[in-house]
Amino acid sequence: MFLSLLLLSPSLVLAVLPLQQQPFLRQLPFDVQGHRGGRGNAIENTLPGFAWGLIDGATTLELDNGITKDGVVVVWHDQQILPEKCLDTAPATPGDPYFPYVGKFLVDLTLAQLQTLDCGSQRQTNYPLQLTYPGTRISTLEEVFAFVECADPERSILWNIESKIDAVFPERTASVQTFVTKQHEIFAKSSYKNAITFQGFDWRSLVAMRELDPQIVTSALAEYETTEMYGQEVSPWLAGVDLAAFSGSFGVKLAQAAHAINATILSPSAFKSNLSLTTKEMVDRAHELGIQVKPWTVNSMDVAQDLLDWGIDGMITDYPNMVRRFVQQQGRVVAPKYPKRRVLSCLEKYL
Repeated sequence: MFLSLLLLSPSLVLAVLPLQQQPFLRQLPFDVQGHRGGRGNAIENTLPGFAWGLIDGATTLELDNGITKDGVVVVWHDQQILPEKCLDTAPATPGDPYFPYVGKFLVDLTLAQLQTLDCGSQRQTNYPLQLTYPGTRISTLEEVFAFVECADPERSILWNIESKIDAVFPERTASVQTFVTKQHEIFAKSSYKNAITFQGFDWRSLVAMRELDPQIVTSALAEYETTEMYGQEVSPWLAGVDLAAFSGSFGVKLAQAAHAINATILSPSAFKSNLSLTTKEMVDRAHELGIQVKPWTVNSMDVAQDLLDWGIDGMITDYPNMVRRFVQQQGRVVAPKYPKRRVLSCLEKYL
């Protein structure tokens, strides 16, 4: 009986009631990931953004990591400090010759310099519903963990953490080894260490992280530019894996390439355009190889419907509230929302 129950579905968990000693099945929530917290709803990769990701019922908080000049892991997406996202306020020290900081590469700025920036005042043009939080600064990864621990005392939120490494222009970011070493140090001492997926477009980081920690879940990100590389035979983003060595359609080749580096998850682009890489063939082949598929960035319900029909395992979206609602309407179990009052109380404490 137990064996037959276990074989029903990988999305079902066998649990045992301590009193009756009778097994029952509990379906896991579908993995709705809040992209950069949920940048359609609040300023990306900031404490307010993650707060609303929790309030909106994301299963997983997706975020990006950079590393400062003085070696601190921070939560931010862009290699450069972009003027449309951040504003200079004042130099970190009087007469700092490197001021202003907007326009500089993150890897060339110290944490003290970086945290003078106001990265919460400007609503992004493509996200007209985005809540702004003037004065919000870029946080360290440890600060983000501390805030979420306050809002999530049960430690039930999951994490998908990306290294922002540039495989083509290595001087623009910290190295693969620096990223992997410094991130893993923080992962290992976090109360969330068993809830973290490590993702990246630069597959060298995934290989290096698995060498350091064979138990960690890794997710191979893929988009047109990192896989095609304008006709180059072997993309510098794919850890030396040559897609031409595999047979089948392009999507099927990507699934096999992800398997070749022992990735747990394949995370391809899924747009309503010709830049979308996700196909049903890819999903089927990945599943045959034991790899989950969690596409990004799913902001169209038409795309979401196709992906669900194809049997994907989760999706990354700028609107976790909307996708969660849609997934629930399709009969899937979703993660519970976090109490708004508690989350905002923690936000006030840590912001």
